[in-house]
Amino acid sequence: MKYPKKCFAFILLAAIAAVSLRLPQLDARPMHTDEAVNALKFAELLQKGSYRYDPNEHHGPTLNYLTLIPARLSNAHSLSDINEMTLRIVPVFFAILLILLLLMLADGLGQAAAVIAAVLTAVSPAFVFYSRYYIHEMLLVCFTFGAITSGYRYTRNRNFKWAILTGVFLGLMHTTKETSVIAFASMLLALLLTLLMMCKKGASISDTLKKIKPSHLIVTIAAAVIVSVLFYTSFFKNPHGILDSAASYATYFNRGFGDSLHNHPWYYYLKLLIYSGFQQGPFWSEGLIVFLAVVGFIAVLTGKGIADVNIHLLRFIAFYTAVMTVLYSAIPYKTPWCMLSFLHGLILLAAIGAVVLTKLAPNVLPRLIICLMLIVAGLHLTWQACRAAYTYCADPANPYVYAHSTSDVVTIAGRLEQIARIVPGTRNMHIQVICPADDYWPLPWYLRGFANVGYFKYVDIDIPAAPVIIVSANLEDTLAEKLYELPPGKRSLYVPLFDRYMQLRPGVYLQTYITKDLQDTFEQYHP
Repeated sequence: MKYPKKCFAFILLAAIAAVSLRLPQLDARPMHTDEAVNALKFAELLQKGSYRYDPNEHHGPTLNYLTLIPARLSNAHSLSDINEMTLRIVPVFFAILLILLLLMLADGLGQAAAVIAAVLTAVSPAFVFYSRYYIHEMLLVCFTFGAITSGYRYTRNRNFKWAILTGVFLGLMHTTKETSVIAFASMLLALLLTLLMMCKKGASISDTLKKIKPSHLIVTIAAAVIVSVLFYTSFFKNPHGILDSAASYATYFNRGFGDSLHNHPWYYYLKLLIYSGFQQGPFWSEGLIVFLAVVGFIAVLTGKGIADVNIHLLRFIAFYTAVMTVLYSAIPYKTPWCMLSFLHGLILLAAIGAVVLTKLAPNVLPRLIICLMLIVAGLHLTWQACRAAYTYCADPANPYVYAHSTSDVVTIAGRLEQIARIVPGTRNMHIQVICPADDYWPLPWYLRGFANVGYFKYVDIDIPAAPVIIVSANLEDTLAEKLYELPPGKRSLYVPLFDRYMQLRPGVYLQTYITKDLQDTFEQYHP
């Protein structure tokens, strides 16, 4: 497959820009709860060499297995050996691959649209922000687009290798996250609608389907099944993982349509993209992408302003994006990173819309004005992306910051690490974390350097008090009663480690207590 030199150069530049926006200071933002949970799940694979898929939590296994690559390259063998860079470099890599995959669609989208799509993907605030998150979403978006691009390439030359690669990407989608079924359904419905549009132009569905060799279809399905089986069975170490992968859909269906704190109205995602603002902080908008996507959608369906493209591919993308947007909006359970799946489709349509607007302009001057406006809007997206990823990376004024840990978590861990470095023997001291409903994440990630950390849902009077106790604010009185009722010979004086309550997340408060003896020893070494 030959790539036009200019198109290749511009998409490569967009990928380089994406790296520059995503790679710096990967460890600056506090770990989100989901990131910390994924990190501890990966640690089981890293330390024990085994992985078992959980149909109720953690999503699919690909994130864990793919993280082994940077972990091994950095010579990591345990949880204490890995850091945020080791983990977050994985979604960054697939964010860049997502842009480079556009080279495979340049002849179908049109070179100009492919370049614009690369730029928009590189600077979209949502994509920049969540491609620095150690979660499954960026992998799912990349593998989904990989399946679309490979499938398209197969339709161009019926080459056996594209059939295999399509199957591999489909299998990777399935093993990344359970919401891949939404993408599968959207692809199937989009394909049917595209074929119906072809029938209106005189083509026959049966004739189109006859062009697909049965052996190639079998190979595609076989490749998808093999990839799925390999990952879900932990490479044949856990055969039950196949059944667990099927059973997981009942769990996630109930979660998606049940009562939850994460339930939001149908317009939640669109409102998030079009306009978000708070009393304190800047306003945020990716409305440019939404507007251009609407223009692109209309142009694709009507055929106006469309030339030198594969209209069937464009219509497939249009239908696929529309179905995905509707399905994700209809599901009550919503978290902002889930919108990346259809936002990528909106970006592809937006690129088409931008090209159409310039082509429909009557002469040179209006075209220059439109191009200038698009450039200014693109720079505004880039500015927002920088602020989202760095200035407001953990600030609630950032709409993409969702149920996020505060920097106080880093402060707690930092002070305990400081004590451990200075006071002999404290690396192995007991630490108790007491939070209702196991609401202590991401503390297990930040306390990974301590050997004896216990996590409790309530204050247990039968368990001896540890030298360091991190307790939820609403259990503080109960802890005080326990410490006061200890016999005089077993009673230690505890003092707060900080002069204020620390926030695990906004509205979730913690206090940290240490024994007076430990504090005195620490101050002796560190006045």
